[in-house]
Amino acid sequence: MANTEIDLLRSSLDLLILKALSWGPRHGYGVAEWIEDATGDALSVEEGTLYPALHRLERKRWVAAEWGISDHNRRAKFYRLTTAGRAQFRATAPAWHRHAEAIAAALRATSPEIARA
Repeated sequence: MANTEIDLLRSSLDLLILKALSWGPRHGYGVAEWIEDATGDALSVEEGTLYPALHRLERKRWVAAEWGISDHNRRAKFYRLTTAGRAQFRATAPAWHRHAEAIAAALRATSPEIARA
């Protein structure tokens, strides 16, 4: 996979993680579960992808982590969005929406002719 593809996938996952944490702290499994639910099970994030992403976001100081107790009385690391992470989400989400809509519009095209305004 080319570096640009990897960067696109990483930045998309980062944005989804930041969104998952925008409502409050969650442990890793909770983040993965939210992504699956929010995407109608279209996206499934495995542990081998999720935890390196969470650690990368910690290094960037977009998320912070602390140990706590899960709903099942197990010790779990809970991640929360930092002020910097919230700012990153607010800065990145609109551009991602514009790009996703532009790509979706191109994929919906029913003619090879490009509509010009």
